[in-house]
Amino acid sequence: MTPAITILAIESSCDDTSAAVIEDGYVLSNLIANQEIHKAFGGVVPELASRAHQANIIPVVDQALSRAGKRPEDISAVAFTRGPGLLGSLLVGTSFAKGFALVRNIPIIEVNHLQAHVMAHFAMEHGRDNRIPGFPFLCLLVSGGHTQLILMKDHCSMELLGNTIDDAAGEAFDKCAKVMGLPYPGGPVIDRLAREGNPDAFIFSKPKIQGLNFSFSGLKTSFLYFLRDKMKEDGDFITKNINDLAASLQRTIIEILIAKLIRASKETGISEIGIAGGVSANSGLRNTAVREAAKRRWNLFLPEFRYTTDNAAMIGITGYYKFLRSDFSDHSVTPLARMAVETNHTE
Repeated sequence: MTPAITILAIESSCDDTSAAVIEDGYVLSNLIANQEIHKAFGGVVPELASRAHQANIIPVVDQALSRAGKRPEDISAVAFTRGPGLLGSLLVGTSFAKGFALVRNIPIIEVNHLQAHVMAHFAMEHGRDNRIPGFPFLCLLVSGGHTQLILMKDHCSMELLGNTIDDAAGEAFDKCAKVMGLPYPGGPVIDRLAREGNPDAFIFSKPKIQGLNFSFSGLKTSFLYFLRDKMKEDGDFITKNINDLAASLQRTIIEILIAKLIRASKETGISEIGIAGGVSANSGLRNTAVREAAKRRWNLFLPEFRYTTDNAAMIGITGYYKFLRSDFSDHSVTPLARMAVETNHTE
């Protein structure tokens, strides 16, 4: 009988410390320690994040192993986020992975955080109807720091088709929310308010970007100027129209995203379609994607909500498929704050 492949996964790219245990492609546990302290500052403070990771990582790993019913000696390899992300935060996860693996003489596997978001679609769980994409697979990756269109040829081969040339969609949500005086992170707050608003109340400009690339800085700027002008006329304009503003802004961002996804599907002829990343939890985006999928006969994949934000399960799933290829890392590997999709591109 072939022994099980059991991966301990570590994710520490930003402000969440996460550990997961993956066995033969199935998620046995997925623990996340959040850092609420950043809300008071309206964004993530890198120094505070790295210190919190140091405090959280050992108890989080211990709980992940315990809930999976595994001991340290059961682990076949350690997968960890190499980048992109906050360097101090990444360093904590990378150092822990190296130490854990060295003591047990097992391999380490570096994982590109962006690829892992896409690979969240392949996370399987026991006792659940696991529906996973086939290849080739087209994925819209939308998060606070990245907005990309990615073509997956197999589990370990990806090609970047489109990228944002400035702000990411999640960044546009958060920055516009801040202008309206909403708390951080603003994206989920806008999503909640938008459900009670009229998406056609206000019209905001959409950038005309060639190809499959994105741009959101112009939308952010026009939204700021729009509010500035309206506030001159009525100092309570935002308060009176908060739901309609949220709904109209959300509709505009979603239309930009979906238009590029439709174009990518037409150009590639691919109907296996997925959406990943933190913004994939947005109800408006999910509902619009479902409608377009029905219209265009896409085989649509939307990750479980627990796999949309940063989590170690997606790192572990990616690590599992790299393990099958013996794609291990040397202990001289260092974390990278910037890490392009092409870093993990293999033929």
